[in-house]
Amino acid sequence: MIRRFRTALPVAALAAALAVTGCTPGAEGDGGQDRATGDSGTNPLRNPDGTKPGLAPVASEADRSSARQLIGKVSTKGRGPKTGYDRDEFGYAWMDTADGVPLARNGCDTRNDLLARDGEDLEYRSGSDCVVVAMTLDDPYTGTTVEWRKQKATAVQIDHVVPLSYGWQMGASRWSEDKREQLANDPLNLMPVDGPTNGSKSDSGPASWLPPNKQIRCSYAVRFAQVALKYEMPVTAADRNAMLAQCGA
Repeated sequence: MIRRFRTALPVAALAAALAVTGCTPGAEGDGGQDRATGDSGTNPLRNPDGTKPGLAPVASEADRSSARQLIGKVSTKGRGPKTGYDRDEFGYAWMDTADGVPLARNGCDTRNDLLARDGEDLEYRSGSDCVVVAMTLDDPYTGTTVEWRKQKATAVQIDHVVPLSYGWQMGASRWSEDKREQLANDPLNLMPVDGPTNGSKSDSGPASWLPPNKQIRCSYAVRFAQVALKYEMPVTAADRNAMLAQCGA
């Protein structure tokens, strides 16, 4: 079976708030390596643009301290009304033309880019180097392995870590169309996961939903914070408190 790797296109530097001291790529421990070295995921502190696969635990005290510092930079406000929200406000699903994010305009839609990023033993539709029809997924949210086939497409779903309707209520309703399309298609905000588990999340923030796999809850909180900081999006005070708690605050 052929495994395909894509090279991410250059992306504008993240806001300075995303910088986390003490996080050297490839440092020992905490899943800092990607699948090429045998890990099933990547420490989010070492994956600030979301182009590496999965979520590995944030385990060392030094990294958990860095995680708390990062989460502490996220601003808070009350969750606004959902009035006017529609998925189409964030562009059509899995577009390849959301400029300003990794993997845009590479000839493959966002969903298949994410399946290729996180899947192993990839199989492609005949004549295509883009459309994934089968793969093995190490699901970070449940800690289980999913043998996925396109015939049962919903068994794996692409989660928006920061749900789009949550973003809408936290200020995206006032964003430009381009910025909303970026949030919807940014690999930093996207995670292929077990479908039923993703369905249980709906549009919840971390105060009301966390992955069943407790080992990656701090990692999930970090990723939520990374997205919020990149898009200058506040979270509710309850959500930030829950995120800090996952990393030992």
